[in-house]
Amino acid sequence: MRILITGGAGFIGSHLAERYLERGEEVDVLDDLSTGSIDNIQLLTRHPRFKYHIDSVTNHRSTAKLVEASDLVVHLAAAVGVRLVVQSPVRTIETNIKGTEVVLRLAAKKRKRVLIASTSEVYGKRTSVPFREDDDLLMGPPNKGRWSYACSKALDEFLALAYWKERRVPTVIVRLFNTVGPRQTGRYGMVVPTFVRQALEQRPLTIFGDGSQTRCFAHVHDVVGAIMSLAEHPYAVGEVFNVGNDQEITIRDLADRIRHRTGSFSPIQFVPYERAHEEGFEDMQRRVPDLSKLRELTGYEPKWDIDGILDSVIAHESQGGERRSIPALPFALHP
Repeated sequence: MRILITGGAGFIGSHLAERYLERGEEVDVLDDLSTGSIDNIQLLTRHPRFKYHIDSVTNHRSTAKLVEASDLVVHLAAAVGVRLVVQSPVRTIETNIKGTEVVLRLAAKKRKRVLIASTSEVYGKRTSVPFREDDDLLMGPPNKGRWSYACSKALDEFLALAYWKERRVPTVIVRLFNTVGPRQTGRYGMVVPTFVRQALEQRPLTIFGDGSQTRCFAHVHDVVGAIMSLAEHPYAVGEVFNVGNDQEITIRDLADRIRHRTGSFSPIQFVPYERAHEEGFEDMQRRVPDLSKLRELTGYEPKWDIDGILDSVIAHESQGGERRSIPALPFALHP
């Protein structure tokens, strides 16, 4: 198969590209490096079945050629991280909606199979957990910037399902919960790499809010395996799936565990949401996926527990972690 991964120089995309190459597939990566990094795919550039293209997914002409040549499109390109979403709402909305629209319109010409990466953020302000794929979505008001991301990704889902129903484009939607692992950057507010780097540098671990909010963290290797299973499963078409881990941990407990596993003496520093993001910022207190639909179809079970996940990130950061990204080149090295 020939796989096109949009946003493939990002954290999840680069791991997915590796797995497909290991399986013997041909892989094209399309990324504008706005949040991805050449460093993530540097070792892959020597692989004979790997090509990368530095461009925006919204560039219709270049994306059309790549979609035409592919057997499967995994659409990961999107705005990432709460910090970027709050600071750049226009970029968030345009990137998410326009990019998905271009991919689906091009895929429709020859009914190419497309997997769309969505997010647990679409569940919005729901308080009853675990979240099921057929639950109602409860969005916050439009004057709260963080909900622009959730709404744009929900619209991506509606669009993907519409292309399946009306134009028979085989689409699959995955709602990714908190995915972590080596190569994830902390630049856009991702909590695990941020805490790990702070702990290793003996700086205060900054918790936004009171730390009682809970999250479920999944290792990128588990998530990539689920994506690959769903991308090709015949009964996944036209469906939405939660992908992640369903074991909860509070952010305060997460910080304490990272301090313990790094041997750090860093203090805990609590930062009000208003200082961290914006006035009136709203957070989700819990975010727990119901994974029964994914389990029943694919047999999925997360292999990584929280300690293993943290140790893998700690090892990566201890070895140098995130390096400066190489500036975007004006052309693809593999035309």
